[in-house]
Amino acid sequence: MSEPVLVLDRLKKTFGDFTAVHEMSLTVPRGSVYGFLGPNGAGKTTTLRMTLAIYAPTSGSISILGHPSALEVRDRIGYLPEEKGLYKKMTGRDLIAYFASLKGMKGRDARVRAGELLDKYGLGEFKDRKCEALSKGMGQKVQVLASIAHRPEFVIFDEPFSGLDPVNQQVLEDVIRDLQRDGTTIIFSTHIMEHAERLCDRLVLIARGRMLFDGTVPEARRMIPRRLIIQTQVNPEALRHVTGVTGLRALGKDDKFEVTLAEGADADRVLAACFQNGISLRSFDRSEPNLRDVFLKLVGAEDAEEVLS
Repeated sequence: MSEPVLVLDRLKKTFGDFTAVHEMSLTVPRGSVYGFLGPNGAGKTTTLRMTLAIYAPTSGSISILGHPSALEVRDRIGYLPEEKGLYKKMTGRDLIAYFASLKGMKGRDARVRAGELLDKYGLGEFKDRKCEALSKGMGQKVQVLASIAHRPEFVIFDEPFSGLDPVNQQVLEDVIRDLQRDGTTIIFSTHIMEHAERLCDRLVLIARGRMLFDGTVPEARRMIPRRLIIQTQVNPEALRHVTGVTGLRALGKDDKFEVTLAEGADADRVLAACFQNGISLRSFDRSEPNLRDVFLKLVGAEDAEEVLS
């Protein structure tokens, strides 16, 4: 088995009396896409900055690409910070090439690489336009491409989807998938659950500086009981006696009810029981729990409000 790209061991960061990160331990396998999910202020950015040696941890240890400090392997890492910014008077191609050269690429190779990336991700016709003339979405794509132009082994994106329209969000998802196909390990932080659900092999749920969950998306979903959502104007109490049903509650609107099921229970039994007991249905939804459900359970409504909005 290959060595993990990143190992955090009881990592802690305090600022005065405030603890931003509480003893986080994490192992990121090579070639994986890892999502850091949580509301603003949860500790995601602080953790990533400690990983990159921007902040020194108060306690705990870090191993990144087999070294104790990211400074020792900086040319093998790509980083997109949360605070976006460009050199406005530079063209997109020149900016990407410049950042690639800072990571060790030769000048001509860096310019060729910059042009290839701009062509591939829909900015070819704007490659010689100054950054100040680009739209916000285009400028953000340029900065994303600048962070990966040197072909890093390990990429960290901090809130990369923030501020992007749906079209550019899709382009960024394509970038992440392409990087993974090339064997790159990716961590990205986000408070948008749908991106994590679609892209991540594994994810971490963080709130108030504490890691609440570390695992795969299916493992996260299994933390919530299976459920059905039915809509009926008939009292569905008879469903409580169906084999495999573990709970029944009104959702408080639109005559909807949640029916919770034991692991392995057959949802078709509930549907059959509705017909047998004269419970006429307006809808019968078998949808599986999603990350929003998991996050709400682990974090609670108050801290989850920002993410769920």
